[in-house]
Amino acid sequence: VIATLDSEGLLPAITFVFSRAGCDAAVHQCLRSPLQLTTQEERAQIAEVIDHRCGDLADADLGVLGYYEWREGLLRGLAAHHAGMLPAFRHTVEELFAAGLVKAVFATETLALGINMPARTVVLERLVKFNGEQHVPLTPGEYTQLTGRAGRRGIDVEGHAVVLWQPSEETTEPSAVAGLASTRTFPLRSSFVPSYNMTINLVQHMGPEQAHQLLEQSFAQYQADRSVVGLVRGIERGTKMLDEIAAELGGPKAPILDYARLRARITELERAQSRASRLQRRQAAGDALAALRKGDIINITQGRRGGLAVVLESARDSDDPRPLVLSEHRWAGRISSADYSGASGPLGSMSLPKRVEHRQPRVRRDLASALRSAVAGLAVPSRRRGDGDADGEFHNPELAKLRAELRRHPSHNGPGLESQVRQAERYLRVERDNAQLEKKVAAATNSLARTFDRIVGLLTERGFIEGPADDPQVTDHGRLLARIYSESDLLVAECLRTDAWAGLKPAELAAVVSAVLYETRGGAGPGSASAAEVPTQRLRQALQQTSRMSTALRADEQAHRIAPGREPDDGFVNVIYRWAQTGDLSAALAAADAHPSAGTGSPLLAGDFVRWCRQVLDLLDQVRNAASDPELRAVAKRAINDVRRGVVAVDAG
Repeated sequence: VIATLDSEGLLPAITFVFSRAGCDAAVHQCLRSPLQLTTQEERAQIAEVIDHRCGDLADADLGVLGYYEWREGLLRGLAAHHAGMLPAFRHTVEELFAAGLVKAVFATETLALGINMPARTVVLERLVKFNGEQHVPLTPGEYTQLTGRAGRRGIDVEGHAVVLWQPSEETTEPSAVAGLASTRTFPLRSSFVPSYNMTINLVQHMGPEQAHQLLEQSFAQYQADRSVVGLVRGIERGTKMLDEIAAELGGPKAPILDYARLRARITELERAQSRASRLQRRQAAGDALAALRKGDIINITQGRRGGLAVVLESARDSDDPRPLVLSEHRWAGRISSADYSGASGPLGSMSLPKRVEHRQPRVRRDLASALRSAVAGLAVPSRRRGDGDADGEFHNPELAKLRAELRRHPSHNGPGLESQVRQAERYLRVERDNAQLEKKVAAATNSLARTFDRIVGLLTERGFIEGPADDPQVTDHGRLLARIYSESDLLVAECLRTDAWAGLKPAELAAVVSAVLYETRGGAGPGSASAAEVPTQRLRQALQQTSRMSTALRADEQAHRIAPGREPDDGFVNVIYRWAQTGDLSAALAAADAHPSAGTGSPLLAGDFVRWCRQVLDLLDQVRNAASDPELRAVAKRAINDVRRGVVAVDAG
């Protein structure tokens, strides 16, 4: 494709590829070909720019960064551009492309947002992209944003947009492309919602009445009010459907509707009881695991490791007890409540050496043999499928009463019962949907002001605000929160005021700060390192305190009907700890690959590493300015110096 564009005089070109790996792979493919887009004079100019931009990079880091292959691509007029690249590399590509020295760039869609890199031609490899959950077609707005890069002001008479035809995709058919290109109205969606920091500052500087007026004038509230029109129409359609179904059943007070409501209530209670039973069993199993001691002989009732086992090491964490055991089949490892019900308790005990080298096959063999000898003559409960999964049902008077009422109902033995029940259940579903729509209508009106009031209520409970609702005052803790600008602002403020981060060393503070910022890529969800993976005991304690505080805040948010904040994610903890300690880039990136979440998402790229480090630096600076503890402020300052070095400090602008 690039060779064809070159022969047609359509370079420079930007090819949009909707994945970082795809951008890099496209450059590698071109480098394996004889494609050469630059002259000898241009190559000399390119080399000069590269040396100027990247001269401060340490020689030891160049191989880790993929510098040499990246440089070779630039010298031939080829480059990738995405957020995973080192900022110095990305800015070099932008400068060379703007100067017309790099002729072909393979970029993700982030290049189309806020970067001045126009081209003569834009190439779209596909008209489908992955949005984090599924592959979806490009919207007309996205198509216009991407193709708007085609055509350089004052240089090109016109720009060219090329869509590569894909035989397996209907979106690349000419009619579909024409539909995208001809759409010129794009809906705007406001993502504005009051945050804790914003609420504190509004209370401090404006008061609740003026804050309400300000929020009600926002574009987000305007959109929310407009959305009510569609919801009301939905309610009207639902009401009409309810009338039609009720007419078939004999009216809105038909006996079969009462019967269906009884069945629905019974099902709801049965599910609630089942959940309670499972929770009770899980808690009992956790208590049983925590009570096990070294030498106890147990019967593992679930999982493929089932059978007899001896406890080699008691559980370390009472919140999530996982004792180390050795099974009669010579397997050694930690078990959880999913493996052991604890219903029968320890069967007995046996003597063990003070130190058990369970990783050595010979030791496991001898211990397994000793275990079998120790249980000879003991009554071992049989391992039946379903053991530990019994319902554990307790008597529920309301459930028993409803079941009896259901059996006595006139419709219980009526003709065509199931057919009528299906219609009645349909009626109840529509009724529930209508009730939900009515709640949304009520919630949309003045929704931002209500969210603001709920946040004020939560902050008052937690001591950040005090005084009557019509004249709230910001406390000292509230003034601390007012200086924290982060998605997890309240969590950070709570950790500071409760001394959860006190006594940490600089690298430890940088690590725990990263946990409230970092988000694991690839949809894997928050990481969760084990005790063995966390570098120090004090850091582990700080992470646990931060996690517990997050859980408490999320519970409060749920109680106040506020959208819950994000959970801490320790996927960057070991990485930035290693970096702050050593400044060794290869060791830091290796720590990312060793994290449990590394197998579920993309590897940590140098650009991502630098971006997250700079976000940590920003929050560390806020901690340094906001914390009341002078020792913590000093540690934050040292942590900033330890993180801001090497590739993190290069091309920081």
